[in-house]
Amino acid sequence: MSKPSTKPVTKSITDEIAALRAMQVPELVVRYEAVYGKPPRVKHREWLWKRVAWKIQEQRFGGLSAAAKRRIDELIAEIELPLGEDRRTVTGVLRARVNAADPPVGTTLVRSWHGRDVHVRVVEGGYEHEGVAYKSLSAAARAITGSRWNGRLFFGLSKRKERSA
Repeated sequence: MSKPSTKPVTKSITDEIAALRAMQVPELVVRYEAVYGKPPRVKHREWLWKRVAWKIQEQRFGGLSAAAKRRIDELIAEIELPLGEDRRTVTGVLRARVNAADPPVGTTLVRSWHGRDVHVRVVEGGYEHEGVAYKSLSAAARAITGSRWNGRLFFGLSKRKERSA
């Protein structure tokens, strides 16, 4: 007779993801807190299972290298975006600032984010964070947080408008 295996049984990543897809929001919130160590900011079922699935895969197979993350930031800065009917585009080259309300060149914006101070420097035609240039403050805030933010709101340059009842 053979000895029973003492090796822990682990589910395949495919089985784990299938189980996540079948979970309801309260179960997903518990799983999210287990893998991220904090409560989720969103309690939308699709959002939760995708984030948990990503984190589980990252833990099992490893995440992006620092070089890959830097390259992604560089590529994001070079994306061409259409600007109107004539389809002119903005490329990775920074343009002169047109909004007079923007902070002057040389200003450093500082904000605390997840326990660390984040510094963004205002440069000619854009913003610089950790050596990467961004065309907008919102793009810099998105690179820092991983989610969409109004850059002026994120750095405290404007306040949320009160909603009328």
